[in-house]
Amino acid sequence: MNLPSVRRPRVDRGTALVGLAAVTRVTAGALLGTSLAVHVGRTGSAFEVSLLATAFSLGIILFAPVWGALADVTGRRKLILVGTGVGATLALVPLFAVEAVAGAVSLVLPVTVDPVWIQVLVRGLYAVFIAGFSPLMLTVASERGGPSGRGKSVGAYNAFTAAGAGTGQFAAGLVLGALVPGDVYVVVAAVSLLATVAVALVDPGDTTPDPDAESLPREVRSRLLPAAGERGHLSTNGLGWLYLGLSARQATVSGVGALMPVYIVSTLGLPESWMGAVLAFNPVSQTALMYYLGGVVDERGRKPMITLGMAGSAAFGLVAAAAVLVPGGLVAAGVVALGYVTLAVAFSAMWTGSVAFVADVAPENRESELMGLASTARSVGGVVGPLGVGAVATVAGYPTAFAAASVLALGAAVVVSLRVTESRPAVADVGTGAGVPADD
Repeated sequence: MNLPSVRRPRVDRGTALVGLAAVTRVTAGALLGTSLAVHVGRTGSAFEVSLLATAFSLGIILFAPVWGALADVTGRRKLILVGTGVGATLALVPLFAVEAVAGAVSLVLPVTVDPVWIQVLVRGLYAVFIAGFSPLMLTVASERGGPSGRGKSVGAYNAFTAAGAGTGQFAAGLVLGALVPGDVYVVVAAVSLLATVAVALVDPGDTTPDPDAESLPREVRSRLLPAAGERGHLSTNGLGWLYLGLSARQATVSGVGALMPVYIVSTLGLPESWMGAVLAFNPVSQTALMYYLGGVVDERGRKPMITLGMAGSAAFGLVAAAAVLVPGGLVAAGVVALGYVTLAVAFSAMWTGSVAFVADVAPENRESELMGLASTARSVGGVVGPLGVGAVATVAGYPTAFAAASVLALGAAVVVSLRVTESRPAVADVGTGAGVPADD
């Protein structure tokens, strides 16, 4: 098929500020996650490493929809973004001297506290605060694009986040070999603070508080736990099935991804500096792909890209497992890099399509809430995947665990292809003036 041509994106001041906030926030998160995985993996088991990803996902599950619902009900997007940014930065303080913190806690409690549990707790607490960033900023990006340019706008935003992930993972490979653990997390906190300053400069389009809302706690509770007769929006075009697919696919990627830093260094025998470069192939590739595939989503529809992305995620686990079958050194690094490029294409297609789909079907004043639920759905898989894959890897080894995890992503692609209906609105095509039908 003929893919659409994509114009160079116009970067105005608002877009630049959104991009700076996205790049710095995701850089901090990627640097934190990769560094913690390596530090815990040096002395701990694969299961203990997987607990870091599980704690992070639990924080997202519990609070992404809460922050999204609060933003929809109150209209105070900037206050929520800045407040949660400050909280995320302060949550990192125990990592500056984790051994001392663990010792102090051990004096209070009747048991000795392993520093690993402090690291897991901080990872989860950090997630509680940054859980609001993605759904709110995705809503901002979606609104900036409008119905006809939603895919491109979301794709541009996702390209910024991919650039941040690449920066954070590449930087992790450098700082892990140059700094002691406490100093690494001082760097993370500094980047997190910069992200908070950046988001304070963004105009997120604060809205008028919902005039029909009940008291704030009751309204948030009703949105998160709707009564039986108030769940119709979750069945629109198969939205609930999309959430299920996102969860299953994320179980594969989070399960494999949580163990990759340790797998690359310990099993494949690559140096930490190489690890950072290899991990960066995924987000760096996404940076180039996100905006382009956003245009494809606008022209070709949401569902095909979502399905393709979920199937491609299954290939990532299989390629990662195959890395042990080749000679080490550059060849093994090349195989893992190929896996991450495959994942970049898959995720870019799936997530850009999914965000546009959610925005298409979301009722008025509920877009941030449903964006938060999309993040929550992914995070459910982010809890189950690392625990399951970590347990299997402990017993049967990394390659077997990675191959088994791929089945879940393949199942997600089947579910979406069978149960989700195309949501792309019929809009006038700028190039031809012709209508674009919403197809299935």
